[in-house]
Amino acid sequence: QVQLMESGGGSVQAGGSLRLSCAASGYTYGSRCMGWFRQLPRKEREGVATISVGGGGKYYADSVRGRFTISRDNAKNTLYLQMNSLKPEDTAIYYCAAARPDSDNWCGDFKRYESNEAYWGQGTQVTVSS
Repeated sequence: QVQLMESGGGSVQAGGSLRLSCAASGYTYGSRCMGWFRQLPRKEREGVATISVGGGGKYYADSVRGRFTISRDNAKNTLYLQMNSLKPEDTAIYYCAAARPDSDNWCGDFKRYESNEAYWGQGTQVTVSS
């Protein structure tokens, strides 16, 4: 049974930091792109960051580039999101997801996670107060 479990969410003041983790099980972790998404209040879910199978390719939404860092530990089947310089507009439910890379083994397209073969976690709440 595939399972993605996020942790590390919470409440923080603007300018603070949080580190999210996502523990994966039930599939071959090292064969899939991994990504972080978020759903802001009253908005659609959006891509935050995605990382290649081996971890060398990292792609970010413009809104978080330079503040957030995605990483993965394939030995521990765990995905991370280090979030620094948090802003109130980062308040959202954060989800991790796994998707197959494209035919060139590229993971830079958030749309890859729209496939019905993608896996999703249940989400963790991040609240940033001003």
